Amino acid sequence: MRKAEGYVLRLFLAGHTLRSRLAVKDLQAICDRDLGGHCRLEVIDVLEQPEMAERYHIFATPTLIKLLPPPLRRIIGDLSDRERVLVGLDLHPRPDGMH
Repeated sequence: MRKAEGYVLRLFLAGHTLRSRLAVKDLQAICDRDLGGHCRLEVIDVLEQPEMAERYHIFATPTLIKLLPPPLRRIIGDLSDRERVLVGLDLHPRPDGMH
């Protein structure tokens, strides 16, 4: 298992909607429960920072990108399925199963 140190996740959202708030909440839970709190979650609102959306080729929201550790991975759409997010981003939950 990789160490959780150095995980950097960037979440692209469009506005301050309920869907956006739920995506942030779901990802904070993954950082806390599955990665031991050793990750940085950066939230980018594409309506406020369209240049970031262009730079990262964001065409739909929410989009989550794992920047570190490599390789770069991304998930587009619903982020409420914890297992899907962990597998899709090649993140590995803590082996002790503690939440």
